[in-house]
Amino acid sequence: MKIISTSSFQTKKIGQLLAEELRGGEIICLSGDLGAGKTTFTQGLLRGLKIKGPYTSPTFTIVKEYHRKTQNVKHTLRARRSMLHVFHIDAYRITSKDLRELGFNDFAGKENSVVILEWPEKVKRLIPTKSVWINFQWVNEKEREITFDTK
Repeated sequence: MKIISTSSFQTKKIGQLLAEELRGGEIICLSGDLGAGKTTFTQGLLRGLKIKGPYTSPTFTIVKEYHRKTQNVKHTLRARRSMLHVFHIDAYRITSKDLRELGFNDFAGKENSVVILEWPEKVKRLIPTKSVWINFQWVNEKEREITFDTK
């Protein structure tokens, strides 16, 4: 699926809409050139997940972890409280080995976590095949093409 975004507001809104579909365990891979909209999209995604801001890029910290309390009502009258862990990773300056040492295998794909991974091509061999890939491409100064691929 392809979407053309004509503003940062619209890019954030697309991220918010995706957040409504997430249930935990997802790995969202954001690919594209510098300035193409990956971090802007992530800001909308985090807002959609009801994570309190501010939302900043983990360019130099590599991993930012956010937490949100959730209520899960499954086949019972009592709600079970749990914690959703959201990991925002910027893999631009690291290797697969570095990401593994940061504990990627401990949280990626777990039902109580969502991973948002910028520059996934840098650590591609660690990424499970069931991950969601989203590519951001410049069309012109104001437009970005956002392509979703669930492989």
